[in-house]
Amino acid sequence: MKKLLLGDEAIAQGALDSGLSGVYAYPGTPSTEITEFIQNSPLAAQRGIHRRWATNEKTAMEAALGMSFMGKRALVCMKHVGLNVCADPFVNSAMTGTNGGIVVLVADDPSMHSSQDEQDSRFYGKFAMIPTLEPSNQQEAYDMMAFAYDYSERLKLPVLMRVTTRMAHSRAVVEVIDEPRPENPMNYDAVAANWVLLPVNARRRNDMVTAQQVELERDAERSPYNRYFEGSDHSMGVIASGIGYNYLMECYPDGCPFPVLKISQYPLPKDLIRKMTASCESVIVVEEGQPFIEEQLRGIMPGNAIVKGKLSGELPRTGELTPDLVRKALGLSATDTYAPSQTVVPRPPALCQGCGHRDVYTALNKVLNEYPHARVFGDIGCYTLGFLPPYKAIHSCVDMGASITMAKGAADAGQWPSVAVIGDSTFTHSGMTGLLDAINENADITVIISDNLTTAMTGGQDSAGTNKFEAICRGLGIDDSHLKVVVPLPKNMAEITQTIRDEINYHGTSVIIPRRECMQTLQRHLKQKKLQEDRK
Repeated sequence: MKKLLLGDEAIAQGALDSGLSGVYAYPGTPSTEITEFIQNSPLAAQRGIHRRWATNEKTAMEAALGMSFMGKRALVCMKHVGLNVCADPFVNSAMTGTNGGIVVLVADDPSMHSSQDEQDSRFYGKFAMIPTLEPSNQQEAYDMMAFAYDYSERLKLPVLMRVTTRMAHSRAVVEVIDEPRPENPMNYDAVAANWVLLPVNARRRNDMVTAQQVELERDAERSPYNRYFEGSDHSMGVIASGIGYNYLMECYPDGCPFPVLKISQYPLPKDLIRKMTASCESVIVVEEGQPFIEEQLRGIMPGNAIVKGKLSGELPRTGELTPDLVRKALGLSATDTYAPSQTVVPRPPALCQGCGHRDVYTALNKVLNEYPHARVFGDIGCYTLGFLPPYKAIHSCVDMGASITMAKGAADAGQWPSVAVIGDSTFTHSGMTGLLDAINENADITVIISDNLTTAMTGGQDSAGTNKFEAICRGLGIDDSHLKVVVPLPKNMAEITQTIRDEINYHGTSVIIPRRECMQTLQRHLKQKKLQEDRK
């Protein structure tokens, strides 16, 4: 059977067809479509596969470990910075090992289309000493899922699969199997001595995982996803990984004249690399992200072999790869391209018309004009656009949940007013613990939880704390007299500004919750309601 699938959808279909029992994820571009595909899958509904969003990536990874403990197959999905959030359980998952297979799918975002950095997740796989896969096309992404689950269960290790934005968000025809594999039966084979990471157990497991690295390298040498292609011209060899191999093949539609080593499974296949370097005068490395392979080559290649790539300047260190960049690095002429239209005026991103965040920033700016040294610490979400004109309302945005803790740290330094602006989904993701710190010390900060009743920036997914924020704040210990809820509308501007002013002038921790549904999800809900009414 053939299907036209995004890379993300091919991964999701591959997981479903491999006997998946649960997907655990927090939405983050470019990984979001994987979980959404599974959520909308008839097979997932029929089998009762777990497919609800997790509160953050750490809870997702830990829940997947619990499913693996019971012998079932789990998929964890996130974008690259999400891997930082779940680094603790991810790295320790190599120490516990697996019972049912675990695939940790990480979508990197070179060129930072919607991210804070260009982190390359392959380093995490090497750091954690687990096998890493990097598909070069959608068919391979689909096929790798079954391979990854079998491999995870054979090695008793999780498998990291890394894709990048173009792989995640481009489409291709994929051949899929007709009959999905059944789910694993639940079992009680997990050995507690492996899963209880007391030092005596962890030391033993660390020795075992370290010893496994020889097997992982041997498997990479004979992997069907690492292939050596001979060439007629040995003046240069090409090592290409992931989507870089796809771009290389676009440059040579009739076949590459140079020897090519395609790498899609790590650790690096050292013998295949040595085979190339023994016969080629130089080697160029085509890889998306950081010079992960290129740096390691210098410890593998013999003598004074010439290595070219990102470190030597043939390919750029930052941004996405493109076929034209690869062509240039190979000394080929550029292809014909179409210049951007001169009649289309570039438009920076902006908050939607009618968005409640607009009214929040309007009110906040109006009040803070009275405090010339006020500082506003922002967070990750649509409301980060408050940094841009016309609002220019925030002074920082570092990572998920940092607004509250940075506001507290600034207050500890003597800053006043110190204001945090955080969204509803980000607050439950990683803002709650920062608020607890602030409440415990009665820090002199004002926290604005701008609640639009959804995870808006990534497409309107469910938010874990919807309709629970007042209860959460009270449970953390906020003084009820300094927990205020307002409706961000122009007609309520006098009330909102007075509330902000009052809470800034209260020298302790206060929380304001402006609540109004996201315009995008509201429109969808109204359309759904109309369709339901029309059917009656």
